[in-house]
Amino acid sequence: MKKGLLIVYSGLSGVGKGTILKQLMPMEDLNLAYSVSMTTRAPREGEKDGVDYFFVSKKRFLEAVRKGELLEHARFVENDYGTPKDYVEKMREEGKNVILEIEIRGAKQVMKKCPDALSIYIVPPSIEELERRLRERSTEDEETIMKRVAKARREMKDTAIYEHIVCNDDLDSAVQEVRQIILDEMNKTE
Repeated sequence: MKKGLLIVYSGLSGVGKGTILKQLMPMEDLNLAYSVSMTTRAPREGEKDGVDYFFVSKKRFLEAVRKGELLEHARFVENDYGTPKDYVEKMREEGKNVILEIEIRGAKQVMKKCPDALSIYIVPPSIEELERRLRERSTEDEETIMKRVAKARREMKDTAIYEHIVCNDDLDSAVQEVRQIILDEMNKTE
């Protein structure tokens, strides 16, 4: 059996990367598996260990970092998150194309450890359009929106580390472009 791809998938908050991913996941020809992260945060209602996250203690997480068991790790809002290396490798050995939806900091860590990773970054047509989409969601206050827009401006400078940049100007086109990138990479390794 052919080993699956490792796909590093990132994009700005509000750019539609989750929406694109929801359309890609059921496409059987892509054979995608979503990577489950390890976290020190408590499970939310309805979340299952090993399905949504691997929920671990702070001590176990630090041990995983120390032993080099994570492809990447970062701290967000007082909790730690990371990608378990063994879990990803097991799925790849089963022929699954494993997709990691992660921020740029984590992506840099993964790309350094796994130079064969396929990397895709989703961008908006413009920062102004991104700001419009964030406002349209109506999920955040003005201060949070402005922080996200400022962060987006900074992050856009780091996108050169990604092999593929996909503009989500039209959802269907963006989905098809990401799908084709993955299919092309699958065909390279056959």
